[in-house]
Amino acid sequence: MAASGPPERAGPLSVVRGSVHRMAARTTSSKAPRSSYRCTDCGSTPPKWTGRCTECNAWGTIEEVGTVPVRTTAAGPVSSAALPIGQVDARVATSRPTNIDELDRVLGGGLVPGAVALLAGEPGVGKSTLLLDVAAKAASAEHPTLYITGEESASQVRLRADRINALSPHLYLAAETDLGAVLGHIEQVNPSLLILDSVQTIASAQLDSAPGGPAQIREVTAALIRASKSRAMSTLLVGHVTKDGSIAGPRLLEHLVDVVLHFEGDRHARLRIIRGIKNRYGATDEVGCFELSDSGIVGLADPSGLFLTKREKPVPGTCLTVTLEGRRPLVAEVQALMVDSQIPSPRRTTSGLESPRIAMILAVVERHAGVRLGKLDIYTATVGGVKLSEPSVDLAIALSVASSAADTPLPPNLVAIGEVGLAGEVRRVTGVERRLAEAARLGFTHALVPPDPGKVPKGMRVTEVANIAEAMAAIPGRRGGSGRSGGRSGGASAPPAARDGGRGGSRNGARVPAPSFLDGPDDIPDDAAELMDGWEEIEPQ
Repeated sequence: MAASGPPERAGPLSVVRGSVHRMAARTTSSKAPRSSYRCTDCGSTPPKWTGRCTECNAWGTIEEVGTVPVRTTAAGPVSSAALPIGQVDARVATSRPTNIDELDRVLGGGLVPGAVALLAGEPGVGKSTLLLDVAAKAASAEHPTLYITGEESASQVRLRADRINALSPHLYLAAETDLGAVLGHIEQVNPSLLILDSVQTIASAQLDSAPGGPAQIREVTAALIRASKSRAMSTLLVGHVTKDGSIAGPRLLEHLVDVVLHFEGDRHARLRIIRGIKNRYGATDEVGCFELSDSGIVGLADPSGLFLTKREKPVPGTCLTVTLEGRRPLVAEVQALMVDSQIPSPRRTTSGLESPRIAMILAVVERHAGVRLGKLDIYTATVGGVKLSEPSVDLAIALSVASSAADTPLPPNLVAIGEVGLAGEVRRVTGVERRLAEAARLGFTHALVPPDPGKVPKGMRVTEVANIAEAMAAIPGRRGGSGRSGGRSGGASAPPAARDGGRGGSRNGARVPAPSFLDGPDDIPDDAAELMDGWEEIEPQ
């Protein structure tokens, strides 16, 4: 029997050379193309089908659209050569006024040719009325205006134009909901200003989704931006808001446009405010104030009168302050009312003020000023429907609460400015000089402010208070802490008086109980009495 030798080793591959390439080719050619999916609302492309879109959270909007070919973009011809920035003509982007001063203030002087602005606000606040007035006043023979409405008929808009006297021979009106028709009107009229009311009602026939969906809003906005830039046409878009006040639609909408404005105001009040949220051509710290009336919306160059109550005599529970809306100072009135509570848990009701901040200020007043509030129903509000959320109104709220609890009015012609901390300190706020100048312009002669207020207007007496106990000395008959009294009058600085630490401080390591809020005038310290003598000299205007 012949011996068997070692087994013959196989080659590196067990197949014939070249068969690997043929197998790969067969695998590639036989592999079916992978389907892709798209959300009909927002246009996102998930890798697989899901019941809910992960981008817009809509249910049942994922559809199979087949294979999406891979697209690449090659370099192409340029529309204009790149220039050094110093050689670019900036006169083309010079803003054109809308002839409405308050709107021009927020826009930074007017509308820039080719700019797209978005105006959003709650239903009924007056967006359409304001923009119809803008369309009529901005229209001229050289600069026609095109107003597209998607929510009303043309005859309904005409009735509103008759009511607010917004008629112009150079104002063109059309009612459309199709994007192609809107672009056709632009080709025909060639306007300098386009107003679209609203962007959520316009739809493109190229998309299957419903009007107002994220995909439609994105497509409509992009098409209008292209038309505005190519024609140097200013565009104003009206946007809806959601329940929480944010702009309806994808967040991309706010990124695409050049200017975002928010139109706000209480339905039951006359005041309307336009606030700049984004502005590529100007500052965003400006606000425009308007008054809503039967004849339309009128700009208010001096809106402070809407927030004040005219009285012959001062009443308890009221205090005036100066708030900043953007860079504009506004004098506002804060009111407080207290009654004995008939329920175990006393009520705390606010209107125009933030409830958490009111709760904090009430705690500070009770702890550091000795005002007993635990068994009282407390109501706080503003006058004129204005909403005050700035910390500078803290001191005015505290004084109005103390004045109502003592049933004693504050001195007339007094304004209080300052933020109140949890330790009872009165902190400095921004723009004190600007606030004092506005108060002096309106005839106020005395002010309570934090330390170091800066330049004091001529004819105004300013008293610096470092804590809430010192501020309580402004209430006649109220026992308060001593501090920087004597004030600063007419820009001259008086040396601050020596402090005794205030009425809630410590003496030899032991806390001195806060005085009773209803103590009589006989218990007032000498330095506080001197401060109050100065208040009594004020004559109401």
